[in-house]
Amino acid sequence: MHPGGAGRHTPRIDSTRAAARRYDGTMTAPVTASRGAARWALLALALGSFGIGMTEFTVMGLLPDIAHDALPALWVTSPAAAIAHSGWLISLYALGVVVGAPTIAGFVARFPRHRVMIGLAVALTVGNALTVLAPTFELVAASRFLAGLPHGAYFGIGALVAADVLGPGKRAQGVAFVLTGLTIANVVGVPVGTYLGQQFGWRTAFLAVTVIFGLAAAAIAVFVPAHPGEPGRTLRAELGVFRIGQVWLTLGIGAIGFGGFFAVYSYVAPIVTEVAGSPAWVVPVVLVLMGVGMTVGNLVGGRLADIDLKRTLLGGLMALAAVLTVLALVAHVIVLLAIMVFALGVVSQVLSPTIQTRLMDVAGDNQSIAAALNHSALNIGNSLGAFLGGAVITAGAGFVAPAWVGVVLALAGLVVAASGYRVQRRRVARSTTQPIAVVG
Repeated sequence: MHPGGAGRHTPRIDSTRAAARRYDGTMTAPVTASRGAARWALLALALGSFGIGMTEFTVMGLLPDIAHDALPALWVTSPAAAIAHSGWLISLYALGVVVGAPTIAGFVARFPRHRVMIGLAVALTVGNALTVLAPTFELVAASRFLAGLPHGAYFGIGALVAADVLGPGKRAQGVAFVLTGLTIANVVGVPVGTYLGQQFGWRTAFLAVTVIFGLAAAAIAVFVPAHPGEPGRTLRAELGVFRIGQVWLTLGIGAIGFGGFFAVYSYVAPIVTEVAGSPAWVVPVVLVLMGVGMTVGNLVGGRLADIDLKRTLLGGLMALAAVLTVLALVAHVIVLLAIMVFALGVVSQVLSPTIQTRLMDVAGDNQSIAAALNHSALNIGNSLGAFLGGAVITAGAGFVAPAWVGVVLALAGLVVAASGYRVQRRRVARSTTQPIAVVG
């Protein structure tokens, strides 16, 4: 309370300083803000997640444009091979996320989180600026890897900041609000970026992303309150999460099962233009439908996971395999393809928060790095799906083939998920049958 009287709001700077004084060396004290200040802080964080969604997924709709411009010699001999080669940009960004999420999140745990978020937003700005300026395909590829490094740490640490800003009882709302930027990016940012890239050159899309990250860095610096880190935490302690077997199994679900989604999403543009025979302007429309589906799935998935996490996870993987199967069969009809792309967006985002929740459940006290690791797993799926999808295209199987790759990956993820629950059930049964030692 403000010393001037009960019921008055404490100024933001005073409350955050008080929180820092209450820090006990082992845990970060909650940092709450007034309703208006919290809203602006969450909007600043969501702006960054909007930029991340745009930079990660816009490239998928621009693969033909990137292939034509950055790989002209290969394009002349084989456009399909050039597009598949450009798919490596997706894989390299995803690998950047995989490498950066645990290492950066673990290393920066000791530092004030609001300053870490500013640094991550600046790093995202620089990484995407390099994509705009890189003169060769090889340097573009390197810039995509660098741009992916801060991705997972941004979401992981940003989720913790958002949860504390809203205070007890509203933590999940804060996390969901930040992630909303990612889903809105798929509705608005990705189609707009794809349109800009098609009309004014693919680098224009990444220039727009660079501007968004610059604005996000400035907004975070202004609106996100001071948030102490955890000086007692070390990278070695954070990486102890990898000793938990169920963590590995859950990461496997995201890395393998979710790869089925990315096997198709990575090649939406050529599926629309080459398989369905539609003009290039239809690609952004289909991407809008994908984004709307993802937004719906995000809302539905969270509620279903709260009701029954296991059934939502296993059922979601089965639904993913089913949707991909139907998509492969009807891809030559643009209306049916659009419907199935929407369904694919819904199913994918039902799985996303479900996998995140499962990972948090099995991670024990390692919640911060677990939040970042979820994005590592999903981006391994991104990399795997894009790579395998490109491989079958290069092999001459056609642009529908990635959908069948996706079916295999979704079913493999289902096997991993079922195995994880089976191991857990056996461990619980074994622990309940252990004899109780009597002392005395």
